[in-house]
Amino acid sequence: MSFIVRKAKKEDIQAVHDLITELAVFEKEPDAVEITTEDLLKDGFSDHPRFGLFVAEQENSIIGIALFYERYSTWKGKTIHLEDLIVTKAKRNLGVGKALYTAVLKYAYENNYNRVAWEVLDWNTNAIEFYKSTGATYLNDWSVVQMSKENLSKFINN
Repeated sequence: MSFIVRKAKKEDIQAVHDLITELAVFEKEPDAVEITTEDLLKDGFSDHPRFGLFVAEQENSIIGIALFYERYSTWKGKTIHLEDLIVTKAKRNLGVGKALYTAVLKYAYENNYNRVAWEVLDWNTNAIEFYKSTGATYLNDWSVVQMSKENLSKFINN
């Protein structure tokens, strides 16, 4: 069964949100999704969108997404951060993830970005091996650091 990869449309947002929720379950964080479809619409389809979004579509159903946004590196200049690459469980191993990944990399290349970066969980060995097979560098000596909205408030207000 074939599929297409295209830029997302507003009408795709409920399916996009559903896939984000599916990813949270896969990553063992089922209650972590706080974003709403309204947030995604506002942030992705305004006059100044905060992210880019490709979808994979099969028979009028969204079966995968790649969400990315621009960053700036003091070493490299303009870069892209690939926030999420998601394929619904029933459609994995059909080339959907690779097609979405390729769409983001092609976009970066054609728009003269200097790097594409992302995070991957250390237990997701299938993804790690896939990324390595495409020439990506796996930096296992770097750690991700985050500060939640709650902890931002505590830090600023103490």
